[in-house]
Amino acid sequence: MPELIYLLCTVTSLICAWLLLRSYRRSGFPLLFWSGLCFSALALNNMILVLDKLVFPDVNFSIWRLSSALVALLLLLYGLIWQDD
Repeated sequence: MPELIYLLCTVTSLICAWLLLRSYRRSGFPLLFWSGLCFSALALNNMILVLDKLVFPDVNFSIWRLSSALVALLLLLYGLIWQDD
């Protein structure tokens, strides 16, 4: 069951990133771009989670997971604070 949940979280993040970046390309609204980048980094975070928990259970990838989550949130925070429209 965890495999299915990890897969669904990864797919959901990728779909959200794709939809947000596609909407940005059509409208040019900057917050869509930063949100799309955030969800791309969250998808990477979910992929690292799969590596950590399923593929290499003996290796600790928690630093990489936390780093990718931090990058994702910093991208969104930057878009929310410094992009004016």
